[in-house]
Amino acid sequence: MNKKSIAWGLCLAAAIGMAFGAGVVVGENTPPEKMRGMNVSAPTALDLSHEVDGVEGRQLRVRVITFEPGGAAPLHSHKGRPGIVTVLKGTLTEHVEGKGVFDHHAGDTFVEDKNTVHWAENRTSQTTVVLASDVYKP
Repeated sequence: MNKKSIAWGLCLAAAIGMAFGAGVVVGENTPPEKMRGMNVSAPTALDLSHEVDGVEGRQLRVRVITFEPGGAAPLHSHKGRPGIVTVLKGTLTEHVEGKGVFDHHAGDTFVEDKNTVHWAENRTSQTTVVLASDVYKP
């Protein structure tokens, strides 16, 4: 094998590596089609019909959601289902449509209002646990 063949081979390998690397970066910003690597607890819910006027048929719902490393929630909206999330352990990366990407760490709390369209993932090697509360219509 001559030096020219080796140089072309190295260039080809570098180009393939860069293309693969770009694909991985782009892929990290693409929401999954369905939940992966997540465990959602059975909800604890309170029927708000008997608690607050004007919210008949809605519940205050609280769930513990565990994201394993690489776990992700698909793109979804909170229209008609406002919520508040508190990160109990780890880091959750939230991708908010039209607003950007945000890392939420243990102790952080964020709001999911009627304009929130987002997806979330655990990009770390550690388990992430969140407490998710929302007003829900079953």
